This record gives sequence, C-alpha cells and structure tokens, in this order.
Amino acid sequence: MDKIKIVSSAKRVPANIADIITPVSIYLKIRDLYPNSILLESSDYHGNNNSQSFICFEPLSEFKVNKGQVSMVFPGGEIIPGKETSVLDVPAQLDGYIKSFDVVESDPLVNVNGLFGYSSYDAVQHFESIKFENKVSEEYEIPEMRYNYYRYILAFNHFSNQLNLIENRPEGEESKMDEILNLLYNRTVPAFKFQPDSEESSNITDDEFVEMVKKGKEHCFKGDVFQIVLARQFKRKYSGDEFNVYRALRNINPSPYLFFFDYGSYKILGSSPEAQLVIEKGEATINPIAGTFKRTGDDIKDRELAEKLSNDPKENAEHVMLVDLARNDLSRNCDKVKVKTYKEVQYYSHVLHLVSDVRGQLLESSNTCRVMADTFPAGTLSGAPKFMAMELIDKYENQNRGYYGGCIGMLGLDGSFNQAIMIRSFLCKNNTLFYQAGAGVVSESVPESELAEVNNKLGALKKAVELAAEF
Repeated sequence: MDKIKIVSSAKRVPANIADIITPVSIYLKIRDLYPNSILLESSDYHGNNNSQSFICFEPLSEFKVNKGQVSMVFPGGEIIPGKETSVLDVPAQLDGYIKSFDVVESDPLVNVNGLFGYSSYDAVQHFESIKFENKVSEEYEIPEMRYNYYRYILAFNHFSNQLNLIENRPEGEESKMDEILNLLYNRTVPAFKFQPDSEESSNITDDEFVEMVKKGKEHCFKGDVFQIVLARQFKRKYSGDEFNVYRALRNINPSPYLFFFDYGSYKILGSSPEAQLVIEKGEATINPIAGTFKRTGDDIKDRELAEKLSNDPKENAEHVMLVDLARNDLSRNCDKVKVKTYKEVQYYSHVLHLVSDVRGQLLESSNTCRVMADTFPAGTLSGAPKFMAMELIDKYENQNRGYYGGCIGMLGLDGSFNQAIMIRSFLCKNNTLFYQAGAGVVSESVPESELAEVNNKLGALKKAVELAAEF
C-alpha cells in the first residue's frame, strides 16, 4: 500500500500552565473526552534520559494480534488483515507497519513519535517456534499484541520543567491543537470512588506453590535448566474507578516505569522497576533485575541487608545466569556487547534488588522489531535456557500467563524502543483485578523462601488496592 502521509507538529505549553499541572491531573481531564487514552510516567527525574512522561490520546492507527490473527487499522478506518504468521512472521509485519508511516516533522519540538502499546507474555509464540499447551483463560484474555499510533501526545519533561503538545495529523486535515490547549485551562477534575471486594483468591494455594518450586528445583538438579521463574496469580473483584489504584500504586511504589493504558473493555496499569529492552541511537540495553530481599523500613538495617544481598550465594548465582542470558540475547543482533554496571543494589519501596546494565551496538542488518522479538520475554521472567524454561513454566503453572511478564511502552518510528516488563502490575477486566508475581528458582532455592519472595513482590500491589479505597 502507499505510504501514509502524516504531518507532525508541536506547541510548547505556556509556562504559567505547565508549572501548575501534573500528568495525573491532565489525564483526569482528558480521559472522559478521549476514550482509550494512555498515561506513562517515570519517577526517575535524576537525568534527562528518564525524566519524561507522556499522555497519548485519540488513536489514529493500530497494529493488533488477537488469537494469532494480525490486523492493521489505518487513519480513516481502513482495516487490513495481516499475513498468516506461517507466511510472514509478526516482527516483520510490525516492522512493515511502522515503515508505512511517512512523517513530516514541521517543528523541532517534536522530540518523540511512534507507537505506544504492549506485547503480552503469550506473544512469544509469534516470535519463536514454541507453542503453549495451557488453555487461554477467557476471564483475563486480551490481544497478544496491541500498538497504537496516536493523534496527540502530551510530552512532559520533568528535568527541564517543560510541556509540549505534539499533533500527528494525516496530510490534508486541519490542526486542532488550539482546542486541545484550551482543555488545559479547564481545572475541573472529576473524581470517582474505588471499592475492592473483601476477598482475594489465587489460582494455587501456598502449599501448591511450594510443591511447584520443588519441581523446578528438580529440573535444575537434572540440568534441564539453570534457573526457572515460577509465578502465581491473584484476583480480586472491585467496583468504581481503577485509576485510583494507579494513583495509590505510584505513591506507594514509585518506579522508573509507571503506566495506565485504557483499552475500554480492559486496562493495564503498573509500576515496573525493570525495562524489557531500551534501544536508543543504535545501542540496545537490557537491565537484568534478579536477587531480591524484603526491606525492613529501617535505613540502617536496609544498608546491612544490601550488603548481605550483594554477598548471598543463591541470589548472586541467579543474577549471574541472567546477566549471561542478557548478553546472549543481545548478541543475536548486536556486537560489542558488554556489561556496563554489574550487581548494583537498588532500593524500592518494599524490596531490594540486584541490578546490572548490559549493552550492545546494533548491527546494520538488524531492526528494532526483530531485536525485541529475539530478547523476549525477559530472562528474569522465564529463566535459562529460556526455551526450556518456558516449556516447563507452561507445564507446571496451571494456566496461561496472559499479559504478565510481557512488555509495555513505546516503539519509536526512528527505531528507538523503551518498554517496561509488565510486573508489579494489574490487568483490570470485567471489574476484576488480576495481579501476579514470580520467583527465580535455582538448585539452591528454599521453597518457603521463594514463596516469601513472591509475597514480598505483591506487597505494594495489595497495599495499593487498600489505599485506593481512601482516595
């Protein structure tokens, strides 16, 4: 098909407005006027690289994979079914979709442009030859992949305290930027309550999770895998506005990746500490997070715990394997792969984590969609070797994972990529919250300790549900 001509322009929001509004306050004003809007924030304002937040609204176009079927919606509403994956794989189709846009940037203020969306854990079946046996649960079923190109992007730069409105309009259409800017002057923010049901339930009991960990250990002893990440799911009914859960979560568990994606019939929200993959200016980065201790809330004791975490044999063994896996994943499309930062202890609201930084220079023959597919899912959500670990996960977890462990964020038209792993996150569907956590199992694992690790990771999520009822 012919190239889609898009004119991309921007306006800087006046300083007297920009310094008194927040991404949350603007999102609350916009979401009812523009359904299916999304919000991405970062709590890391220490440098210019991770100091931006985005609100995207009025989808112009969409790339979606649902039950294995690829479809593309273009400006004007034209729907084109994609090719069967046996003919052309999904990463190649996504790459072709991105390249169908011919964007003319008429303003240097346009500093971001691309697709925003997600790939669920189950999407790996469209990237690799693996096929899962677990039946997809209709209760929390969503499309495996969904990426939208939006007409409007509000880009907040918290480092420079500036706010730009970006408009992507098909060639020949008139600009409506002034109408959008007028919305920012309206300070009326509607508020709605949230109320969770008293009971939460899980797909397995504590004892069943411990037994599952023991089976994972057996496979480590046999040499089938070096590590396997096993998870359990919780769910809880609710009524009211789930955006209050997001507000509570960002307050309790501030993280580099905060997100609220509204798709109408379902929503994905979270506060993730870990990137799936970052690509910028030809450099690809993976930041493995593996090794977890629960924080005490006492700074002195937490510093002692940080030293203990750095020296813990089991946690270090797990981390080393996942750093090696990140190096291998990047080597499929990169050269000059190196470990820039190794085993740094980072502090989060409820836990301490060991974090490394692995980077590589993209080969000229590579493309972003292929790099994403070849590093998906994150080793910290599967294990190593990745293929065998995923097969065992499918065998021992009693249901499909769905969104959990996939990635969410931005895929730039310029080849950039910045998406978080969907952990510390919720799927909201049919007035039910679904949330999940896992633990990395190695041969030295103590099953009861892995159960405690899962509960520690879920601590912020469960606390956010309770706090949301007070907003």
